[in-house]
Amino acid sequence: MYLKKVKGPRAVTLPDGRVMTRADLPDVETRRWVASRKAAVVRAIAHGLITRAEALDTYHLSEEELDAWHVAVERHGEAALKATSLQRYRQP
Repeated sequence: MYLKKVKGPRAVTLPDGRVMTRADLPDVETRRWVASRKAAVVRAIAHGLITRAEALDTYHLSEEELDAWHVAVERHGEAALKATSLQRYRQP
């Protein structure tokens, strides 16, 4: 079996005991960002699976967009990443 050489870890253990691997990340060609895909990227960065710079480059995200995802998860949890929940969690 051939394993592609990658920088950093191939898998990390999350605080709840689950294991997250690079295979759990969204596809590089992702254009439709649903809440679960956003959460996977934020979780991967937070637990050291990928770096912030790697996420920005791989997924062609802006720093503001990634920051907004991170702040939403930090303040309100992953449910705040849903497009339909934006009004509920937006600051006045």
